[in-house]
Amino acid sequence: MDFWQPLIIGLLGSFHCMGMCGPIALSLPVKEHSWQTRVISGVLYNSGRIFTYVVLGLIFGLLGLGIHIWGIQQWVSIGAGSLMIISVGFPVLFHGARLTGPLDQVVNGFRRLFGRFFGFRSYLSVWMIGLLNGFLPCGLVYIALAGALVSVSPLTGALYMVVFGLGTLPALLAVSLLGNAIGMAFRRKIQKLIPFLILLIGILFVLRGMNLGIAYISPKMEPYQKQKTEQLQKPKCCH
Repeated sequence: MDFWQPLIIGLLGSFHCMGMCGPIALSLPVKEHSWQTRVISGVLYNSGRIFTYVVLGLIFGLLGLGIHIWGIQQWVSIGAGSLMIISVGFPVLFHGARLTGPLDQVVNGFRRLFGRFFGFRSYLSVWMIGLLNGFLPCGLVYIALAGALVSVSPLTGALYMVVFGLGTLPALLAVSLLGNAIGMAFRRKIQKLIPFLILLIGILFVLRGMNLGIAYISPKMEPYQKQKTEQLQKPKCCH
């Protein structure tokens, strides 16, 4: 698994996160506004957010293991990459999309619970705000989870999301500590790069699924049953 992908997604995508999650980071419920309190609150908020990413990475990595066992990992990789490319080429298809049914109710329930913690001025409430923030709908998180999905184990999926979360950490921690430290003009310039980043990652996902045998770009994916057979055939070393 190449971990530079989630790092780049996190680093560049964090400027988008500053606009979406920045207001939350700026309004964390702390008892006092000293420098020490801002540092602790910023670390707790972001650690809670990354903790959620880790849990989601474990779940999607477990799903990815199942996909690998069923032998459809290549098609899932191609499908995920194709959706990324389509989302960039035809954004109108995704514009204004709304969650419906039970999923919408779950998200709204998280939002209500999320809002309640702003009424408690404590470090625990700050951490819980970060934890719940990780569950809120976010396109960049979905892209990172697609990477965790095509991994082959829960641990790899979790590590993938850890790297993504660490990539978002510098910008969002700066918001917690310094407010809007990065100007809007600069953030808009970076945000213009995000569609190209998504397009590049989507192409890499498609190439990876094509199983072309190109190192780092489209390495060979050995079927799960073949891997297990080779492991059973390897003789044990004697000492």
